[in-house]
Amino acid sequence: METAAKKKGYPKAFWTCACTEIFERLSYYLGRSLILIFVSATVATGGLGLDDTVAANMQSNLTAFSYLLPLFGGIVVDRFIGAKYTTPVGMAIAGVGYYMGGIATSATGVYAMIFLVSLGLALFKNGPIIGRVITDKSQMDPAFAMRYTLVNVGAFIGTFLVGILYKDVFAKDGVLGFAPCFKLAGLVMFLGALWYVFVCWRFLGDVGRLPFKKTKTAEELEAEKQAKIEAGQKAPLTSNEKKRIGAIIIASGFSIIFWIFWYLGYMPVYFYWAENMDWVVAGYEVPSTWFDAANSFFCVVLGPVTAALWNKLAARPQGDMSLFRKTGLGIAIIGLGYIFYAIIDIVRGNEKASVLWLIVFAFLLTLGEMFFSPLGHSFISKYSPSRYLAIMMSMWGFATFIAAKSYGPVYGILFGGNIEFKVACIGIAVVSFVAAVIMIAMDKKLSALVD
Repeated sequence: METAAKKKGYPKAFWTCACTEIFERLSYYLGRSLILIFVSATVATGGLGLDDTVAANMQSNLTAFSYLLPLFGGIVVDRFIGAKYTTPVGMAIAGVGYYMGGIATSATGVYAMIFLVSLGLALFKNGPIIGRVITDKSQMDPAFAMRYTLVNVGAFIGTFLVGILYKDVFAKDGVLGFAPCFKLAGLVMFLGALWYVFVCWRFLGDVGRLPFKKTKTAEELEAEKQAKIEAGQKAPLTSNEKKRIGAIIIASGFSIIFWIFWYLGYMPVYFYWAENMDWVVAGYEVPSTWFDAANSFFCVVLGPVTAALWNKLAARPQGDMSLFRKTGLGIAIIGLGYIFYAIIDIVRGNEKASVLWLIVFAFLLTLGEMFFSPLGHSFISKYSPSRYLAIMMSMWGFATFIAAKSYGPVYGILFGGNIEFKVACIGIAVVSFVAAVIMIAMDKKLSALVD
């Protein structure tokens, strides 16, 4: 039996808007992946010559504030300006930010880049627009899984290219090509803004033209009709809407745990495994940024797979698996990844393990991500009141902000030298499994809040 998503397909506005994410993520990962290396590289090689911890904190700040400032952007598009207009403006502002990174000669220049990129991404509200382009709730999970595939096409290109560009293509006379890479990231964002205005706008129609509080769903209009709310009268939040907001906040709390452990999984690649793995494969030294590329590649591969899985589950007589079960499984899979980290460390003994083993960890990290990240925006698109749609999506991002600001200090505690690496990994895995069990055990109560 065909699913509703297969019968109806996704509208053209979905595909054009989802492709916009390619530009945004390509730029973001060009810049984000490069910060660690640029800041800590010696001045003679074109870097800033600062400490590794400074570099880690800068990357953490870019990640964190690109998820914090969207709360401000959420208020703007929910109440004042349509997301259709803020999105290309935000892309242009972020483009200026990446250019600032290209001319930075001190930490101040990098912080200017971080601020402008974060401000631009605060206004980049493509996700809420996609949540209103897709009107059939049964299509939400597979649609956002497909969107995640396109997001990671950009992420894969950015993370794969950056290792080649700064080290080989743009390097000259011993000076690594950091500046051209940052400038390229800025150029891609400007091209993305032009794509949005000249291509996406053709298919969006009125979607995103007005603030979200002025564009209610059919379900909300019916609820107001039954409550006898007159046109123009401000309707209070219903008890059902309050419960749904509560469910979103609870899910966002679990998101903090997930993203702390997800981001934390990257740090050993750049530090612990940099010294304890053999990075030469077939005579070529593999750039560390290719680990990011492996994650993005697996997202591209697993996006259609998980979309088909969600479609198949939704077509069952008993209906789809709930968000809370799916995301609980996602947290558990992250725990399995850390068990694998510990196994590598135990098996290698005093020898260096092959860098190829990181492919397995990248797959587990990505599989957990595909059970978690795309579904958050889908869940919010289904159940958030329209007047708070962008803010609720930003709440999911705010959880990522907390995680991004936390994983640096957590890394220092767990992997700073006082605890054996394998012991720390097993400890993280245990916490992941406990969180997953709690989330799955609470499934019925949490699902009752939104049904």
